[in-house]
Amino acid sequence: MENNYYKYSGAAGEHLHSIGQQTYGTVIAPKTAIRYTRLNCAAIVLCLLVPWVLFCMMSAVMSFAIRYHNAVLAYVLGFLGFIIVCIAMKLALDAAGKQHTEGANDTNWYIFFAAACAVAWGAGVILGDLNYFYNMEPFYDVRNLNYYPQVDPSTMSGQQVMDAGRLTFVPGSKLDQSKTIAFRSADVYCAAPVVNTRGNASSSYDFWAVGLNCCTGKPAAFKCGEYNNPSASSGLRVMRDDQRDFYRLAVQQAAATYNIRATHPLFFYWMQDPIAEVNAYRDEGLKYFLFGMFCFLAFMLASVIAAMALFSTSRTLKENRHHTASPGSHAQSAPPVQAFLPGQNAMQTSQTSTAAIPFSSRQTPNFGMNA
Repeated sequence: MENNYYKYSGAAGEHLHSIGQQTYGTVIAPKTAIRYTRLNCAAIVLCLLVPWVLFCMMSAVMSFAIRYHNAVLAYVLGFLGFIIVCIAMKLALDAAGKQHTEGANDTNWYIFFAAACAVAWGAGVILGDLNYFYNMEPFYDVRNLNYYPQVDPSTMSGQQVMDAGRLTFVPGSKLDQSKTIAFRSADVYCAAPVVNTRGNASSSYDFWAVGLNCCTGKPAAFKCGEYNNPSASSGLRVMRDDQRDFYRLAVQQAAATYNIRATHPLFFYWMQDPIAEVNAYRDEGLKYFLFGMFCFLAFMLASVIAAMALFSTSRTLKENRHHTASPGSHAQSAPPVQAFLPGQNAMQTSQTSTAAIPFSSRQTPNFGMNA
């Protein structure tokens, strides 16, 4: 039998019709539509690629030949990269100001873009500088210096080959393990003179094989470079200024200890093939640069995915709260309805239900009060 208590029209009638199909004795709350936010694909691509390209440019400028041959130009390019970071920060500040004063769109991606550019610029400059200092600068220095073959340590002085980057000693040259020395600072700086066993005794010991943390200072305790390779008779010049000063102190200590002279000492890494070692500097620098590129790309990809999930969830929740709290959403939703519960009579149910129905849609029942 149809329910003839009331006649309904509009949204209230449709809502009560749906309620009538539910389980007897339950109360059904009105449903709220959930809104999902569409992703800003352009912002995602820009936030991923622009900081990565900026990192690669700064790392390359600070690592390679452009800095070695024209340091001023390299620093100018680095400053231009910093200007890009400042522009990104200005855009983020402007977007935040508009959101505060005019209620503009969400500024999360602007802030993320500015922060990512700042991180990319700083990481590119720092890692590029480290790569240049440890790998590329020694490679460029040695390559630009001269190569001297057939150097006789018993007859030649260090002053004759001051511009040597690589040199090869005459046959019979070897390390004099009896005059090794160790100078201890934060590290142990080891040194041993190169002598010609087939020539006369040298009046000045100017050619020194050196190494870091590879000796004890006692005789025959020098274990630096290819000390145990009988084919080793070449040297690769030490190019780091911060180490040369300590090696010079070690040689001065050896001169005082063994009562020898070292008028113009030069410092070399003892090895068989200096060319391979020079190329190893270059290869290591390129590998370090490429490794940094791919690692930073992976870092940016992970950061963008995390930011995308965070911003999407945050904005969806904000829009849903705004939609639920807005007056227009209540005007379009159906009025709350209480189902007919066990123990209620028709009068109680009619009074409860009638209160939830707009006055214009009600039809007043006749209980015999009219004449």
